[in-house]
Amino acid sequence: MSSGYHTSWKVPPEHREDPAYRAAGRRMDFAQAVYDRRSALGWTTAELARRAELSEEAIEDIEESGVDPTLELIERLATALEAGARIDPRTSPGFRFEDHAA
Repeated sequence: MSSGYHTSWKVPPEHREDPAYRAAGRRMDFAQAVYDRRSALGWTTAELARRAELSEEAIEDIEESGVDPTLELIERLATALEAGARIDPRTSPGFRFEDHAA
C-alpha cells in the first residue's frame, strides 16, 4: 500500500541495464526534449512539423515516446527548433535541446 498520493516505483539495478529499458528511457528523454523546446517557442505540433518537413503525426509519435532518436532525426529537429542538441547519459534527462550560444 502506498502512502499519500504518490506511488514510488523501485526499479531493480539489473533492469536498468537492460537494453530495452535503456532504449525506452532514451525515447522518453527525446520526447520530453522535443515537447519542451516546441512549447518554449510557442509552436504547435503543426508548426514544428512544417519547419522540420515531417508530418504532424510524426511529431506526435515523437512526443509520445514512439520514435527512436536517430542522428538524422536529431539533426533535423535541432535545425527546425533553432537549437543545439545535448546528449549526456550521465545526467537525467540525458537529452535536451539548447539555444545556440550567442
